Amino acid sequence: MSADEFDPEIERLFARSPQMADSALFLAQVEQKLQKGSQVRFLALSLAGVIGGAVAVRETMSVSLTAGDGVVAGNALGQGIRSALLSGEGMIQSGLDQLGLANLELGSMGGMQLFWIAAGALIAVAAAGVTRLTQDL
Repeated sequence: MSADEFDPEIERLFARSPQMADSALFLAQVEQKLQKGSQVRFLALSLAGVIGGAVAVRETMSVSLTAGDGVVAGNALGQGIRSALLSGEGMIQSGLDQLGLANLELGSMGGMQLFWIAAGALIAVAAAGVTRLTQDL
């Protein structure tokens, strides 16, 4: 076969793509990987939201609203609201105790310490995401 006959033959063979026998399986595997990634992302975001919400509620409940501290809002709150806040704080504290977060006190840390902790956590999450992305591709 000469070069003049070979080039058109190759072009003709590559012009039409053959139908693969396992194309349906390939499509199902791609869709499964896409779905699995979104489920993991959903679970990770949900877990982060629950933990962040628990810490935020705990820190909010630990704010003292009594009139002796000179806080203006403490004078406006009635005794019923104070007791509701205290019982809510007790329930949340017991829930955090069961989760093993009893000694977690972010209020005693300085602002820069919290910033660097959050920055380190975000960098670790980004590195894990990039690693996962490269494994999926």
